[in-house]
Amino acid sequence: MSFRRDFLSQPAPENYVAGLGRGATGFTTRSDLGPAREGPSEDQMKELLAKRAQQLGAAPPTAYGAPEKKTEEEDDDRYQDPENEVGLFANGAYDRDDDEADRIYQEVDEKMERRRRARRLVTPPSFQLSLEAITFIVSCIGTDYRHCTLASREAREKAEQEEYDRNNPSVRAQFADLKRGLEKVTQDEWENLPEAGDITGKNKRQKQNRMAERRFYAVPDSVIAGARDSSQMDTTVQDGNETNSAGDNADGIMTNFADIGAARDKVLKVRLDQAAQGSGEASAGTSTNIDPKGYLTSLSKTELKAGEVEVGDIRRVRVLLESVIKTNPKHPPGWIAAARLEELAGKIVAARNVIARGCEYCPKSPDAWLENIRLNEGNNAKIIAANAIKNNDQSVRLWIEAMKLEVDARSKKKVLRKALDHIPQSVQIWKEYVNLEEDPTDARLLLAKATEVIPLSVELWLALARLETPEQAQKVLNKARQANPTSYEIWIAAARLQEQTGNASKINVMKRAVQALAKASAMLKREEWISEAEKCEEEGAVLTCGSIIQETLGYGLDEDDDRKDLWLDEARQSISRERYDTARAIYAYSLRVFPTSKSTWLAATDLERTSGTKEALQQVLEKAVEACPQSEVLWMQLAKEKWQHGSIDEARVVLGKAFKQNPNNEDIWLAAVKLEADNGQIPQARELLQTAREEAGTDRVWIKSVAFERTLNNDESALDLVNKGLETYPNAAKLWMQKGQIYEADNKIPQARQAYSTGTRACPKAAPLWLLASRLEEKAGALVKARSVLDRARLACSKSPQLWVESVRVERRANNVPQAKVLMAKALQECPTSGLLWCELIWHLEPRTQRKPRTLEAIKKVNDDPALFVAAARIFWSERRLEKAANWFEKAIVLDADIGDTWGWYYKFLLQHGTEEKREDVLSKCAATEPKHGELWQSVAKDPKLIHDGKIKSTQDILKIVVSRLEDNN
Repeated sequence: MSFRRDFLSQPAPENYVAGLGRGATGFTTRSDLGPAREGPSEDQMKELLAKRAQQLGAAPPTAYGAPEKKTEEEDDDRYQDPENEVGLFANGAYDRDDDEADRIYQEVDEKMERRRRARRLVTPPSFQLSLEAITFIVSCIGTDYRHCTLASREAREKAEQEEYDRNNPSVRAQFADLKRGLEKVTQDEWENLPEAGDITGKNKRQKQNRMAERRFYAVPDSVIAGARDSSQMDTTVQDGNETNSAGDNADGIMTNFADIGAARDKVLKVRLDQAAQGSGEASAGTSTNIDPKGYLTSLSKTELKAGEVEVGDIRRVRVLLESVIKTNPKHPPGWIAAARLEELAGKIVAARNVIARGCEYCPKSPDAWLENIRLNEGNNAKIIAANAIKNNDQSVRLWIEAMKLEVDARSKKKVLRKALDHIPQSVQIWKEYVNLEEDPTDARLLLAKATEVIPLSVELWLALARLETPEQAQKVLNKARQANPTSYEIWIAAARLQEQTGNASKINVMKRAVQALAKASAMLKREEWISEAEKCEEEGAVLTCGSIIQETLGYGLDEDDDRKDLWLDEARQSISRERYDTARAIYAYSLRVFPTSKSTWLAATDLERTSGTKEALQQVLEKAVEACPQSEVLWMQLAKEKWQHGSIDEARVVLGKAFKQNPNNEDIWLAAVKLEADNGQIPQARELLQTAREEAGTDRVWIKSVAFERTLNNDESALDLVNKGLETYPNAAKLWMQKGQIYEADNKIPQARQAYSTGTRACPKAAPLWLLASRLEEKAGALVKARSVLDRARLACSKSPQLWVESVRVERRANNVPQAKVLMAKALQECPTSGLLWCELIWHLEPRTQRKPRTLEAIKKVNDDPALFVAAARIFWSERRLEKAANWFEKAIVLDADIGDTWGWYYKFLLQHGTEEKREDVLSKCAATEPKHGELWQSVAKDPKLIHDGKIKSTQDILKIVVSRLEDNN
């Protein structure tokens, strides 16, 4: 069995040269100069080529001196043997084309060699051939060049390489003798060799060390404070604990916590002010962040002076402007900028020269001439103005500037007359000419002439009408209307003229105006008409304002549009701009379209109540109850207005009419009871309540009946009414609270506890009932029961901030502050947006230094809470920042004026730091608002003893009592 070796294990063919087929003859490494091995010689090449041609059966090659042989007969049998793989190109045929290619390559090589030989005939001075090379070259002279080409080249390259090696020895060659000498070094000598030093980057490390020695560090404040206090002597007596603490800092390093706290307070004040601005704008309804007047003032203050500008900047800009002028000398802004630059640099003469050149290059530019006039004075300016007008006689600005250069009125008129000769159609020149006339007759004549020349100028027509008598003014306006049929200003002026003459009610000018303008397609938008009405109101033409609103407010609106809401919104916008007559006219028009709109009537009454007269308010209310007889709110407001004016009988008549229109309405019944009770008619009030309980039949009537008996100190009657009411309304939480309060007032603790317990089972969601039960237990000394009641209450009403606050207060009153803090943390998790909880935390569970950061955090988490605003105001009050404190109090009141505690804090603040006028203003506003809510306010306003003793007769009395019961601001 024959065995064939693997291809890689087979021996190489005869005369095999690796890489010869691709032209490789050796390689060179980095540490080796010159070829690693030489290629085949010329004789070897001839032999190889001849042998290859013989094997292939082709003609012998003629290149490289190979002799030509006769063509032998081709042996076709060997090409049939598949195992015959002699040579790399065993399957290839060497023909005459290949031989011709070899000859061409040989000729190329010979040509290149001759070129190289011609370049090397001149031998450099530093290059010397060896004796063997010279002998060889001489022996080749006269012989055939083809036989000695390769040998001469190899000899020359060898000589060059030897010369290069002698001049540039490698590192290995330089240390070759020393390496050979290492074999003589003994073991002891080797071990005694010193360690090599690390000199890498030595200079760099030295530089770094030098820079480190020069580096400076900021000294801490504690070191500075210690150095300051090291030479001072203490003159205070310290306790033992303080002595020990001082001994701990005996090295002089002290931390001034007061300074640190002051710095932190400054940062927090800035943040709190920013929050105040954002909240205040949101609450007040205004979002203006930039004061236009202040902004323009600041811009005028930033104007640079000559001494404040850097010289380098002026030079750079001067070069740029000179380039602009040279590039485009006909460009006036370039000359003006260059002149102003010189003026800014303080070189007024250079500025005049520059702008004079600019006027020469740009004689038709009014801007350049105006700048030239501005930079000059006196007669020079007049001369320049005359030259400017010669080149620009149609420029209105130049004529007016020339007029301003004159001193006396006569000269100014002369200039303006010349101007009118050139520009008779200029309205501005005519206006300036008229303003110079002191005699109204002359001015009237001038305006008459001006309207003839410029009939399309509405300003001139209106100015002429103002100077005429009413009869003539009407004629002038008629002519103006014919000349300008699309001008709404002329129609408004005609309406105002009718108002001045007292004919506004007879002639409806605006109705005709709307028809004419609509026909001419010159009708304004609704918003623009409202603006014109507000302008008329500002100038005192109230009737014209109302006429404009009446004729234009509904123009362009369909019935499908939400007209009522749109008009209400526009009225509110006019009120915000303090244009009350315009808003009043909008309400009047809206009520004509929607006469039974309760919201519109209420908005109109609010407007009259805040910015109108009492008579106007009563008139509006009388019209409102006629239009909306089923609205008990309007009836009660009218009765209240009658009663406040002292017309008790009229108020009774109003309530009687209200009863007829709204039978069995509990609000009207209770209003009648309040009217009789406040006027001392107790039997009538009691009788009305009995009738209301029988006819109205609501729990609120029973609650008011019980409260009425308690104010009269009739606890037995009140308790009897409560029991009867609970039989009918067992789920009325207020009745259960009243029952418990009656027992508690009589010091019947068990009965009160039973009433509260039964009430909490019947009304588990009534948080005030749970609070009364807890306070009863705490008052009785049963603190554990009070906690238990509040725990059960929080299970029933987990989201009630009042219950959480009461739980915290119970622990705080028991001096259990840690437990109070734990409860507060849970409360804030349940109710994170409760301002009541945050206020309790800020004022009772945080140290003074942490109040402001907590307030800032609370304001960020809770949006617009009056309690938080009051807390911020109290913080500023404690810091004696009175203006900011007053600002925060006012923001809280604007946000919710129905909270009486806010009014109490503000009035208490004004009692210490306000004026008498401001206090009276707050009292009147509080009485007008009549707040109903507030934790302390309700406890005072509904106290039966205070009412029975006659201490509460008005809202102002409640306010003063609340102020006396408020805690100190500390």
